[in-house]
Amino acid sequence: MKPGRSTGGTGRAKKRATAPGSRSAGGSGSAGGSSGSRGSGGSGGRGGREGREGRDGSSGSRQFSSHGAGRTGRVNPTGAPPRKPEKTLGGEQVEGRQAVRELLVAGTRRAREIWVASDLDESETVSDIIEIAKHERVPVQYVARRRLEAAARSESPQGIIAYANGIPEMELAELIRRIPGKVPFLVAVDGVTDPGNLGALLRSCEGAGVQGVVLPRHRAVHVTPTVAKAAAGAVEYVPMAMVGGIPAALAQMKDAGIWVVGLDDAADRSLFDLGDLAADAICLVMGAEGAGLSRLVRERCDLVVTIPMLGRLSSLNVSAAAALATYEVARARRK
Repeated sequence: MKPGRSTGGTGRAKKRATAPGSRSAGGSGSAGGSSGSRGSGGSGGRGGREGREGRDGSSGSRQFSSHGAGRTGRVNPTGAPPRKPEKTLGGEQVEGRQAVRELLVAGTRRAREIWVASDLDESETVSDIIEIAKHERVPVQYVARRRLEAAARSESPQGIIAYANGIPEMELAELIRRIPGKVPFLVAVDGVTDPGNLGALLRSCEGAGVQGVVLPRHRAVHVTPTVAKAAAGAVEYVPMAMVGGIPAALAQMKDAGIWVVGLDDAADRSLFDLGDLAADAICLVMGAEGAGLSRLVRERCDLVVTIPMLGRLSSLNVSAAAALATYEVARARRK
């Protein structure tokens, strides 16, 4: 469809020679996302216990393969093969109050440090962020607003920036794998380039119970600070897979018995006519802004539907279309 001062974790702060806060505000803002791993511990507190791994079962003494490994918080027992870093989708810099709060609450990846504007007015959400960060031993640094905004990569960081491990990238095979008692419900995004649209789309997917989102690796926006802020925390909960091409991914889904339904203005059939198909294993395919579905993607669809437009406008943007389509499927599944 066209559609500083630390309020927590001060003991840890002394050890973090390469922590994000030690960089200048004009830096990249990345907090080691390339080594981000769901297996390395969820929230900041759990991630801080990584260094306790690797105890020798016989003697109980800690033995590490190198002292240098401890600097990153990822240590290996002597004799164990080095860990292979997980691929990540980005998202190392998280901006906005709700997005940062959900980063801490979800605990699916390690939060390394949080910056708070020193003149920020107190609010319930800000208080929650600081309280959770203290509990999870995530350092909180109060910085001048000018410095914080210089480091921001979205239009309005709302006085809060968090630095974290990157979002783990899921494999497509994991998303389409059948789980007993769970009928697959996926969304594929065909070349969406606007970060605000992708963020809003992910937020709708999370709310509607979508089990995974498939994104193209090329010619499309990925998880940027603007995407994470617009998603309001949804990036912490919605599994995402990055694929070389959407058409090939759709073919793989069809082989797995998943119905592929595209949304496009030019379709003759209505979204509201999906019927029982909505309750079956399904993947909704959302087209890029303006261009809609590409020819190859359209050819891979089992069915192409449109959202009826009763006013004078001919279409909705991709995030609004995704909200309607995902909730229509969710409604059918509740019957």
